[in-house]
Amino acid sequence: MVHRRIASSARCFAATLTVVLALSAAGCADRSMTTGSIARPSGKPLEQMSAGELHGAAASLGKAFAANPKDKTTAMRYAAVLQMNGKSEQALAVMRKLAIGYPSDRDVLAAYGKALAGAGQFEQALDAVRRAQTPEYPDWKLASAEGAILDQLGQAKEARALYRRALDLKPNEPSVLSNLGMSYVLEGDLRTAETYLRSATEQAGADSRVRQNLALVVGLQGRFDEAEQIARQELSPEQAQANIAYLRSMLAQQNSWSQLKKDEKKGAGST
Repeated sequence: MVHRRIASSARCFAATLTVVLALSAAGCADRSMTTGSIARPSGKPLEQMSAGELHGAAASLGKAFAANPKDKTTAMRYAAVLQMNGKSEQALAVMRKLAIGYPSDRDVLAAYGKALAGAGQFEQALDAVRRAQTPEYPDWKLASAEGAILDQLGQAKEARALYRRALDLKPNEPSVLSNLGMSYVLEGDLRTAETYLRSATEQAGADSRVRQNLALVVGLQGRFDEAEQIARQELSPEQAQANIAYLRSMLAQQNSWSQLKKDEKKGAGST
């Protein structure tokens, strides 16, 4: 009975961790492959939109996409909004259709790879991103994207080599530093992760998701007030409080799971 409860807690903790990473990373947590912002015509980044705004953006972009599905910019923005709304399969369908029309376009292939990864199709995502990369003209964005996919597959060493290659091509790029930091989050090395993420936030061009990743890592270390202060720089006070409250509940559940494991060991030792 206790074993079943532990297994259930473990599944719940894994699910909540994935959700928090997705909300905060867009980044790396769904562990997304880039921390760059994609904005609607108003210029407001997706990660700063409320649920209602994201829904409205999806409806508007959906109409534009239906009117002209071959428009690359519209299709890529539409797919990004769909992913933010949790509609990974629909986003993949949009990008698959676009990739057919732009079979050699590096931006499209990269976005297609991200959509594949968002739908859990990591091997296919790797193929798409690697097809977009060219040895004679290497693209740092593609190297970083490939690294993030490898992180999803548990190949941290290979992933970090790609992040460092991306940094050779684009020194101090905040999105790559952020992805590198999130790679360490995935293996539980929060101190190293924080070092890279703080460096990322100090770079010119660091966007909201980079700072939200830092807030996540600080919060995971139990420094909730500091994490909320970081989050408030980008989110409304209500959103920041909600994120930290969710993080607190996630960590409380982790502690409950740890206690159950201790109880099971005590039970086994007394028999």
